[in-house]
Amino acid sequence: MKIIGITGGVGAGKSMLLAYIESHYSCRVIYADLTAKQLQEKGSSCYEELVRLLGADVLWKDGSIDRQKMAHRIFHDQELLAGVNAILHPAVKRTILAEIKKEADSGKTDYFFIEAALLIEEHYDEICDELWYIYADEDVRRRRIMETRGYTQTKADAIMKSQLTEADFRRHCRVVIDNSGEPEEAYRQIDIQLGGR
Repeated sequence: MKIIGITGGVGAGKSMLLAYIESHYSCRVIYADLTAKQLQEKGSSCYEELVRLLGADVLWKDGSIDRQKMAHRIFHDQELLAGVNAILHPAVKRTILAEIKKEADSGKTDYFFIEAALLIEEHYDEICDELWYIYADEDVRRRRIMETRGYTQTKADAIMKSQLTEADFRRHCRVVIDNSGEPEEAYRQIDIQLGGR
């Protein structure tokens, strides 16, 4: 089983391409962001630690974490952000490693894909066989996130600026899939990489 890390800037179309891969190849796809959200749920492994760090006033009446309130708080406090990351990032990686082992033991999967915005920063190269960079032209990405998320150009630019540069992504990733044009063209590039179809 080959382990492939998928990364790229906001609006590059990672989810769309992973949906294509899931429907055409024998694989398992795991999303680091979704895993992090699940680990914040009441009764999960990170819940108590997060509540201790953030305070009980970050909870809804039902005891679940108010993610909006949490996001607002850590956005304005670098120390708090570092604390949340120190709890969540290692737990996400442990969960992903356990899932990789489960899939490898089953022997039924050809590929295991990990999608993570911080794939490079969190050193997923240590557990992946190769990293893929989903590239899209900056104007294309800006237009996509303004259309799909309703962001202003200022907000879109701020998010894009906070991420790694194209040069950083390219330096760390062995494979670059250009998703600036029609989806079919990106699918063709994926098929070449995975030797299929």
